Amino acid sequence: MVVTSEIQNKLEALHQKFSERGQDLGSYLDGLLHSEFLTYWDYIHQDTLLSLQTPRTIYPDENIFIIYHQITELYFKLCLQELDHICGGSKKEKWDSKKTVTKLKRINNYFRALVHSFGIMIEGMDKEQFLKFRMALLPASGFQSVQYRKIEIHATGLENLLHHSVRGEVEITKEEDINQNFDNIYWKFGATTKDTGEKTLTLKMFEERYDTELLGLLTKLKFCNLNHLLLEGYLSDGDEEIKRQLKTFDILVNVDWPLVHYKSAVRYLQSKEKDIAATGGTNWQDYLPPHFQKRIFFPTLWTQEEKDNWGKNWVESALGLK
Repeated sequence: MVVTSEIQNKLEALHQKFSERGQDLGSYLDGLLHSEFLTYWDYIHQDTLLSLQTPRTIYPDENIFIIYHQITELYFKLCLQELDHICGGSKKEKWDSKKTVTKLKRINNYFRALVHSFGIMIEGMDKEQFLKFRMALLPASGFQSVQYRKIEIHATGLENLLHHSVRGEVEITKEEDINQNFDNIYWKFGATTKDTGEKTLTLKMFEERYDTELLGLLTKLKFCNLNHLLLEGYLSDGDEEIKRQLKTFDILVNVDWPLVHYKSAVRYLQSKEKDIAATGGTNWQDYLPPHFQKRIFFPTLWTQEEKDNWGKNWVESALGLK
């Protein structure tokens, strides 16, 4: 083999790179000489990935349910990767508008895929099988997805995540305010028993595992969540495209995503005699409809009329009222 000048240049560049780190290039070349070629199945850990589905019942459609929720968590991880990049910027300089738009578009594309794929799962899973295998899942619930809560906390401050009954009545300006009002965050009201208002086991288990972490994240992101960056002018600075992407994000997460879950609950859990409880005992009839909760990440981007009618058109359409 002839060692071309191109290969020689690359070897010299590698030698410099490893020397700067106090490493011997020759040793690494020995490792390369003895290592196997990388394969697709090894790179993505295909065998491990396909072994992560462990149904608890004999019903085959439970596998659909498991795989879909695993896919969902992977999309959430991609969203958080982009949100971490945006929220982790330095306030000494303005955000790069072009890069910010790119990252927001990625997040919105991920959520569009999630909304669409959830619809596929709704139509692709046998109702009778679901109503049987779901009983083996108690008290687990998609409510317990901590990554989704982290997405919300990256998006906006606690003041916009409080339950609608207390939202606007308290000021969240310092860490003490976050600690005092954390129990008023909206999702804690969604995991209560409809008849008694008592916390479900689903919520108690979630609180025990994640409350400390989520409270810390709320404090950490108080002055660098997306809404704060928007209000302080770091994010947009008059950039209308960023505002459009933020509004799209708001709709996808706070209207389309809960609505598609609501449609699923109506399909599988609503009954003429009596609605069936969710696996976590969550009060899905009040918790999921966007028009009831009116969660809005970026209130200043919407008119009062739009906020008053938040999610109403989507819910009416889903229920066949329009």
